[in-house]
Amino acid sequence: MQVSTLGIDLAKSVFQLHGVDHNGNTVLRKRLSRARFVQFVINLPPCLIGMEACSSSHHFGRLFREHGHQVKLIPPQYVKPYVKTNKTDAADAEAICEAVTRPNMRFVEIKTVEQQAVLTLHIERSLLIRERTAVINSLRAMLAEFGFVIPGGRRQVHQCASDILGDDENGLSPLVRSSAARQLAHIRELDNQLSQVEKELTAWFRSRPDCQRVAQVPGVGLLTATYVVASVGNAQQFGSAKQFAAWVGLTPREHSSGGHQKLGHISKRGDSYFRFLLVHGARAVAAWIQRTGQGTPWLLALMQRKPHNVAVTAQANKTTRILWAMLRRGTEYHPATPA
Repeated sequence: MQVSTLGIDLAKSVFQLHGVDHNGNTVLRKRLSRARFVQFVINLPPCLIGMEACSSSHHFGRLFREHGHQVKLIPPQYVKPYVKTNKTDAADAEAICEAVTRPNMRFVEIKTVEQQAVLTLHIERSLLIRERTAVINSLRAMLAEFGFVIPGGRRQVHQCASDILGDDENGLSPLVRSSAARQLAHIRELDNQLSQVEKELTAWFRSRPDCQRVAQVPGVGLLTATYVVASVGNAQQFGSAKQFAAWVGLTPREHSSGGHQKLGHISKRGDSYFRFLLVHGARAVAAWIQRTGQGTPWLLALMQRKPHNVAVTAQANKTTRILWAMLRRGTEYHPATPA
């Protein structure tokens, strides 16, 4: 019988398939190697394909769509409730096949090649920053062991370490001197790589009108603008601004029962990197208001009656909702005017 819905459990080398017909009867259970997987799915009559939103899922989603299939990606946490008994590849594929047909299921939008490429730059930048921080801390600690303390701040490392290495009469061991020189050269190389990544992000930012449009929002700069456009596109997968803010993890966690509503701290679900960018952008807005006494009257009043971090999180939440409206409706940013 013809497969109408196909659930695929993705992996590196082995792929498990579970297919059902229009009546929900199982008609396909198959385990395929990577060499046979793509051609087998392409040769199937057009059907609904469900996959977990994980590594390589966007690639396969684009590929199968080109061959006439309807492809939907499901967040892994939404598949888990449909897994029966023990966890196996076959059970996961069956659960995906079941979950993809649920009318209220939430799906992940399949990203384009360009979107994934920009997100790769953001990932590379984060890795480079973490690596640079680790090398700087290592260099500081090593020199401190021999009595050379470098003042705080990343910029101090280059100057102070160079001065220490340039002093041949400070008694520093030749072995330590050569190790410090290698670490300092590594830090400079990481700085150059970071500059190259940011140049590429800047070039993409300038080529995209939607990036330049959302960058008009206070607290949104190069990184936030490029990431939000590459990550969610036109935000059509979110039905409301609140849903978008909840996806970022900036809405309160709720634990209500018996008609009594109980709200807690923000949920911190979803994309932690995007939330990090939004919160730090909101901190910049708050700092500017504190310095100048000017800015959004709403945030200024909130900072006077609420703790600083609460006000910053509220501003990040508001920025998220503004971004959703601008991306979904294609509108410009219009700052609020004082009454």
